Amino acid sequence: MPFRHPDRSHGLGTRIELEVRERLEEAVDYVCLEALVQARRARGLPAPAADNAADRREYTEHVRAFLVQLERDLTADLDAEQRRRLPAAPAAVDEEARLMSVQVALARLLPDYWQRFDAGRARYLAEPADPRAPADGSRSEGRGLLARLFGRG
Repeated sequence: MPFRHPDRSHGLGTRIELEVRERLEEAVDYVCLEALVQARRARGLPAPAADNAADRREYTEHVRAFLVQLERDLTADLDAEQRRRLPAAPAAVDEEARLMSVQVALARLLPDYWQRFDAGRARYLAEPADPRAPADGSRSEGRGLLARLFGRG
Protein backbone atom coordinates (compact mmCIF):
# COMPACT_ATOMS: atom_id res chain seq x y z
CA MET A 1 0.00 0.00 0.00
CA PRO A 2 1.65 3.27 -1.04
CA PHE A 3 2.11 6.21 1.30
CA ARG A 4 -0.95 8.37 0.63
CA HIS A 5 -0.30 11.42 2.78
CA PRO A 6 -0.03 14.46 0.48
CA ASP A 7 2.91 16.03 2.33
CA ARG A 8 5.95 13.88 1.59
CA SER A 9 8.47 16.27 3.14
CA HIS A 10 8.39 14.48 6.50
CA GLY A 11 11.19 12.28 7.74
CA LEU A 12 10.92 8.51 7.69
CA GLY A 13 9.81 8.29 11.35
CA THR A 14 6.95 10.71 10.79
CA ARG A 15 5.94 8.97 7.56
CA ILE A 16 5.84 5.62 9.36
CA GLU A 17 3.76 7.10 12.16
CA LEU A 18 1.30 8.58 9.63
CA GLU A 19 1.03 5.21 7.85
CA VAL A 20 0.43 3.37 11.12
CA ARG A 21 -2.17 5.96 12.17
CA GLU A 22 -3.97 5.65 8.83
CA ARG A 23 -4.03 1.86 9.02
CA LEU A 24 -5.25 1.99 12.62
CA GLU A 25 -8.00 4.46 11.78
CA GLU A 26 -9.20 2.16 8.99
CA ALA A 27 -9.11 -0.91 11.28
CA VAL A 28 -10.93 0.88 14.12
CA ASP A 29 -13.48 2.20 11.62
CA TYR A 30 -14.18 -1.33 10.41
CA VAL A 31 -14.56 -2.73 13.94
CA CYS A 32 -16.82 0.07 15.13
CA LEU A 33 -19.04 0.06 12.06
CA GLU A 34 -19.44 -3.70 12.41
CA ALA A 35 -20.28 -3.31 16.13
CA LEU A 36 -22.81 -0.59 15.33
CA VAL A 37 -24.51 -2.72 12.66
CA GLN A 38 -24.59 -5.74 14.99
CA ALA A 39 -26.05 -3.71 17.85
CA ARG A 40 -28.73 -2.21 15.63
CA ARG A 41 -29.58 -5.59 14.15
CA ALA A 42 -29.88 -7.08 17.67
CA ARG A 43 -32.29 -4.30 18.65
CA GLY A 44 -34.33 -4.77 15.46
CA LEU A 45 -33.39 -1.33 14.14
CA PRO A 46 -32.54 -0.41 10.56
CA ALA A 47 -28.93 -0.14 9.40
CA PRO A 48 -27.16 3.07 10.39
CA ALA A 49 -27.21 5.99 7.98
CA ALA A 50 -24.23 8.31 7.43
CA ASP A 51 -26.44 11.41 7.44
CA ASN A 52 -28.11 10.54 10.77
CA ALA A 53 -26.66 12.49 13.71
CA ALA A 54 -27.76 9.88 16.28
CA ASP A 55 -26.07 7.10 14.27
CA ARG A 56 -22.86 9.14 14.05
CA ARG A 57 -22.97 9.72 17.82
CA GLU A 58 -23.48 6.01 18.48
CA TYR A 59 -20.59 5.18 16.12
CA THR A 60 -18.35 7.68 17.96
CA GLU A 61 -19.33 6.06 21.27
CA HIS A 62 -18.26 2.67 19.85
CA VAL A 63 -14.92 4.16 18.75
CA ARG A 64 -14.27 5.48 22.24
CA ALA A 65 -15.37 2.22 23.94
CA PHE A 66 -13.24 0.06 21.64
CA LEU A 67 -10.15 2.27 22.02
CA VAL A 68 -10.57 2.30 25.82
CA GLN A 69 -10.82 -1.51 25.82
CA LEU A 70 -7.72 -1.81 23.60
CA GLU A 71 -5.71 0.56 25.77
CA ARG A 72 -6.70 -1.30 28.93
CA ASP A 73 -5.90 -4.71 27.38
CA LEU A 74 -2.65 -3.78 25.65
CA THR A 75 -1.07 -1.71 28.41
CA ALA A 76 -1.73 -4.18 31.24
CA ASP A 77 1.55 -6.07 30.66
CA LEU A 78 3.83 -3.14 29.86
CA ASP A 79 6.92 -2.53 31.96
CA ALA A 80 7.91 0.93 33.24
CA GLU A 81 10.15 1.68 30.25
CA GLN A 82 7.41 0.79 27.76
CA ARG A 83 4.87 2.91 29.68
CA ARG A 84 7.29 5.84 29.58
CA ARG A 85 7.32 5.62 25.78
CA LEU A 86 3.53 6.08 25.54
CA PRO A 87 2.26 9.60 24.83
CA ALA A 88 1.24 11.68 27.82
CA ALA A 89 -2.29 13.05 27.99
CA PRO A 90 -2.03 16.78 27.23
CA ALA A 91 -5.00 18.76 28.51
CA ALA A 92 -5.66 20.39 25.13
CA VAL A 93 -6.11 17.09 23.23
CA ASP A 94 -9.52 15.46 23.10
CA GLU A 95 -9.84 11.97 24.55
CA GLU A 96 -10.40 10.21 21.21
CA ALA A 97 -7.21 11.74 19.76
CA ARG A 98 -5.28 10.68 22.88
CA LEU A 99 -6.63 7.15 22.67
CA MET A 100 -5.61 6.90 19.01
CA SER A 101 -2.13 8.29 19.76
CA VAL A 102 -1.66 5.61 22.41
CA GLN A 103 -2.61 2.94 19.86
CA VAL A 104 -0.12 4.34 17.32
CA ALA A 105 2.61 4.24 19.98
CA LEU A 106 1.65 0.68 20.97
CA ALA A 107 1.65 -0.45 17.33
CA ARG A 108 5.20 0.81 16.99
CA LEU A 109 6.26 -0.57 20.39
CA LEU A 110 4.79 -4.07 20.48
CA PRO A 111 5.99 -6.61 17.89
CA ASP A 112 2.72 -8.56 18.20
CA TYR A 113 0.47 -5.49 18.20
CA TRP A 114 -1.73 -6.57 15.27
CA GLN A 115 -2.32 -10.01 16.77
CA ARG A 116 -3.35 -8.33 20.03
CA PHE A 117 -5.51 -5.85 18.11
CA ASP A 118 -7.21 -8.74 16.33
CA ALA A 119 -7.89 -10.50 19.64
CA GLY A 120 -9.38 -7.27 21.03
CA ARG A 121 -11.46 -6.84 17.87
CA ALA A 122 -12.82 -10.38 18.15
CA ARG A 123 -13.66 -9.86 21.81
CA TYR A 124 -15.36 -6.53 21.19
CA LEU A 125 -17.43 -7.86 18.28
CA ALA A 126 -18.35 -11.06 20.12
CA GLU A 127 -19.97 -9.05 22.86
CA PRO A 128 -19.65 -5.35 22.18
CA ALA A 129 -19.61 -3.19 25.26
CA ASP A 130 -22.39 -0.73 25.67
CA PRO A 131 -20.47 2.33 24.51
CA ARG A 132 -22.24 4.39 27.17
CA ALA A 133 -21.02 2.06 29.95
CA PRO A 134 -18.35 3.22 32.40
CA ALA A 135 -14.81 3.18 31.00
CA ASP A 136 -13.60 1.00 33.88
CA GLY A 137 -15.26 -2.02 32.31
CA SER A 138 -17.98 -2.42 34.93
CA ARG A 139 -20.95 -3.38 32.79
CA SER A 140 -22.73 -5.94 34.94
CA GLU A 141 -25.77 -3.81 35.63
CA GLY A 142 -26.59 -3.70 31.91
CA ARG A 143 -26.33 -7.46 31.28
CA GLY A 144 -29.38 -9.53 30.69
CA LEU A 145 -30.44 -12.50 32.79
CA LEU A 146 -29.07 -15.09 30.33
CA ALA A 147 -25.69 -13.36 30.12
CA ARG A 148 -25.43 -13.32 33.93
CA LEU A 149 -26.47 -16.97 34.16
CA PHE A 150 -23.93 -18.11 31.59
CA GLY A 151 -21.16 -15.87 32.91
CA ARG A 152 -20.72 -13.74 29.79
CA GLY A 153 -19.77 -10.09 29.90
